[in-house]
Amino acid sequence: MSFVLDQVRRIDAQLDRVQLADLPSANSPTAARASPFQPGEAPKPSTRLLALQTSIRGLTPVGSDRRALLEPYQIGLYLSALSEQPEAPLAVAEDDRPSKEPYESELEWLLVSKATTQTYGYVLSKILNHTVAIADDLWYWDEILGSRRYSALYGLQISPVQFWHWSQTIWEDVKARGGDFSITNARRDATDSIGKRWQEFYGLVRQVVRERSVQEIQHQVSSPVTRLRGEIRRKQRALKEIRLRNANALGVLLGEGLANESVHGQGLASASSTNVHHKWKATVARNVALMEAVLVKANDDETSVDKFNGAVGELTDDDPLYGVEIYDQSDVEGGVSIRPQAVAERLTRVLSLALPQYNASVSAAVQKHGKPSRLVRYWLPVTIGILSSSTILRLLVNRQAEIVHWIEDFGGTIIDFWSNWVVEPTRKVIKTIRHDEGSEVSIMSKRSLQGDRDSLERMVVDFAVENPAISTGTSAPLTELQIADIRLKPVLKAYEHDLASPFVGTIRGNLIRTLLIQIQKTKVDVEVAMGGIDALLKSQELVFGFVGLTPGLLVTYFGFHYLRSNLSEKRGSRTARKQGKMMRQLRNIDRILYNSEQTEFRELHYKDQGLLLCEVHVLREAVERTMPNQIFKEFSEDVEELCDVRTGVERQKATAARIRWAYARYLS
Repeated sequence: MSFVLDQVRRIDAQLDRVQLADLPSANSPTAARASPFQPGEAPKPSTRLLALQTSIRGLTPVGSDRRALLEPYQIGLYLSALSEQPEAPLAVAEDDRPSKEPYESELEWLLVSKATTQTYGYVLSKILNHTVAIADDLWYWDEILGSRRYSALYGLQISPVQFWHWSQTIWEDVKARGGDFSITNARRDATDSIGKRWQEFYGLVRQVVRERSVQEIQHQVSSPVTRLRGEIRRKQRALKEIRLRNANALGVLLGEGLANESVHGQGLASASSTNVHHKWKATVARNVALMEAVLVKANDDETSVDKFNGAVGELTDDDPLYGVEIYDQSDVEGGVSIRPQAVAERLTRVLSLALPQYNASVSAAVQKHGKPSRLVRYWLPVTIGILSSSTILRLLVNRQAEIVHWIEDFGGTIIDFWSNWVVEPTRKVIKTIRHDEGSEVSIMSKRSLQGDRDSLERMVVDFAVENPAISTGTSAPLTELQIADIRLKPVLKAYEHDLASPFVGTIRGNLIRTLLIQIQKTKVDVEVAMGGIDALLKSQELVFGFVGLTPGLLVTYFGFHYLRSNLSEKRGSRTARKQGKMMRQLRNIDRILYNSEQTEFRELHYKDQGLLLCEVHVLREAVERTMPNQIFKEFSEDVEELCDVRTGVERQKATAARIRWAYARYLS
């Protein structure tokens, strides 16, 4: 909801409260005397009253914000209910309706008042939007002037337009010197050959170009970029003049119009005040004249900003609608010296003439002095793209298979990386957490050590049974108890005995056998050591699982972070620009409040009041999506207080300071 819409809703609520409170009821003595119906007969509303009520409901700002403020053609359609001409869309012919009822005049004034309120809001909205748009153009020129590189780029952008204007100037000069070589003149002198005439034309063009080149060299001593920057400054001055004039128009409408009456008007605080609705009718009539005068002077380029208020005052002083007088309702119908149809006709003239002329005038000035169109700004990259499009298309067609293969390889690489280095290690970690035996980390198999130990035991027992003298010192067979004891002891005595006589032991065969047994024992010892390492690895399985998963996760994280940072860079830059815009608006508000001159009542002048409204409007639109609904509602209340000029500059400064610290979280 914008500031203008808030004003329209407030004024409309004042209208309903002030005027509807004094409408004569059906039981009033006046209505009873004027009623054509007999007692006990149910009265039926006339077609005229139904048309007025329908138009009043249509002009009431209800529903969504987009539909609350009507377009000029809609306002004119509802105003046609007041027209006495049969061709009006909602008019009721005199023959089709009975005599005027007591409260019909009040309904007519209510219709005119609501239509004036809608027109007032629409005019405020148009002037405000034009002023804000001009501020954007001024910021664009400031950016161009801030860099000579941007100035040179701007010169390149407008070079086709300048060449076209230069060609037109040359052509007009050639035609002024008698160089009219049209087909009609060519037929006039059939004896002259076409080649001779074209030679004369070419010579005349060369002469004009040479003379203009000499004149330009004499008058233009500075560089092209410097001349271009001077032209930009002239455009800036013209735009600033238009912006200040529009801001002054805003200030006059806010300070003298319906918005001021709805808040500070005398006698409007209570609906039971004497002649309140009569005063309001006069206010509505004066506001119509004021809107027309403001729009007329806003279109006048000869009216300077310093003389704007006086020029508007001269127009309104001579306007009979602005000097409408208030009478007692018993003396004059409606309590005012003018009929509502006259106000409606004047309001229709504002909608159909003054407002379109204002829009056309401001649009033409902005088009002349504002930033160039998108076609002018982007013709160079568009031209390069069109010229190189055939080459790019031919390159894509010729290497279509290679490009598709590259895309497939790139996609396959990403899928394989995700599957082998992220998904599979994650699955193993999950199995480790769930203590899945198939996921245990080990250097050797679980049954390898047990098999080697059983083999060593059998070899030692068989050797001891075959050689009892080595293990027991006797040749008697070994008992079961002795065999069990041998299973627990290493067999090294035979190896040590045969090692003393290696050749004899080798020939006899015990040395080789004991050597093999010793090798098996060494193998078993190694496997026991490896079993200890396996136990250590099993205790750290989860650690090794995360170590294997970490590279894939890191590569994935940094890849997504890089893509997200690149994709969100524009979003972040937009957010930074938005925050910078809000801070710039706060700075401009402070500059207006602290640097502007004050009236004798310590209030802002109309021009500064309009500039303040523009800055506050932009700030409110920028901050609307960054605040929660409840906080934005409170912010809107503070902003409304900031725009209330009648409170005085000191209170406005205090409000601006409160906004700065209370909503600093959303404004910076």
